[in-house]
Amino acid sequence: MNREHDDFGWALGVLLRAYQSTVVVELGEFPHGPRGYQTLTEVVRGEHPSQLALAAYLGIDRTVMTYLIDDLVAAGLVERRLNPADRRQRKVVATAAGRRALQDLQKRVRTAEDTVLGTLSPAERDAFRALLRRVACAVRDIDEVTDPCDVVASALAGSAATPTRSAAG
Repeated sequence: MNREHDDFGWALGVLLRAYQSTVVVELGEFPHGPRGYQTLTEVVRGEHPSQLALAAYLGIDRTVMTYLIDDLVAAGLVERRLNPADRRQRKVVATAAGRRALQDLQKRVRTAEDTVLGTLSPAERDAFRALLRRVACAVRDIDEVTDPCDVVASALAGSAATPTRSAAG
């Protein structure tokens, strides 16, 4: 292996671009592409009591999240309901169509991921995913200023700017 390929940032950038281009094809016309897919995934998990909590968890500005959820509602994938624990909040819940769509998309995204990680054995892919998730969770707990979605967008655009998360989350 060349020493020039030892650069961590270079490797992440190459991997991110490959992931993005491969997964976007699999998601097709899904509302908001990978961001919409990640949102639907979290909605189906059902662990977030409100739209604001969902936005904060995913690192998406709350106004952007409103438009994203509006589009998922229009597509019949989710709906907003009063949160029974706090009637001042709206909880985003998946519809039956949203759950079916996610099952199909998860299979397609996993196939795309396996294509990107094709040089690794299945066991290595699982280990890589586990390690990546562990690091991502640890970094997310440390860095509450950086919006992960904006970082990805900036990296894909080749921007040198450092995006930040709004104070509202």
